[in-house]
Amino acid sequence: MKIEVVFGNIVKQPDMEAIVNSANSNLRMGSGVAGAIYTAAGPRLEEYCRPFAPLELGSALITPGFQLPNRWIIHVRAAHYINNTEPERYLSFAISSMVNMARENNIRSLAMPAIGTGVFKFPVDLAAQITSQTLRQHADSGIELLRICTTNEQTFRSYEHAARLETACSSNNEAPHSASTT
Repeated sequence: MKIEVVFGNIVKQPDMEAIVNSANSNLRMGSGVAGAIYTAAGPRLEEYCRPFAPLELGSALITPGFQLPNRWIIHVRAAHYINNTEPERYLSFAISSMVNMARENNIRSLAMPAIGTGVFKFPVDLAAQITSQTLRQHADSGIELLRICTTNEQTFRSYEHAARLETACSSNNEAPHSASTT
């Protein structure tokens, strides 16, 4: 699995088969990433998601991309860092669920946000470390390209650093790629 860490808008990744939504339990339009995705996908997304709510902690759901250029949206639910018990465990579960959902649907390329670091209040360095460790455990998932879209310098640096550390520990020694997209 090639991992890219980029400055980029999650809803402007037309070369990815799927994008990932850091979802709330009700699978409704929220703020941050969820708000951007629901707005770009159009009103049919929220309507489509209603029967699947609530989304359990650590779980994933796949939906059509509707008005997005991406065929799929994978919705994952991480825990709130302050309000839930074992938030680190549930972040890892959410990322594993994302990878498994991609594998089950033969998705070879996807873009994900820095899951949990917005309204769920995860410390960025910790979220980056958990994300990189969990992705490393799924290196043979069939995903060819996973792009982590970040929106600020600190998040970019944290995810790039964590990805490099995990790559150095893996046997393929392929460094993550960094870029800027809009």
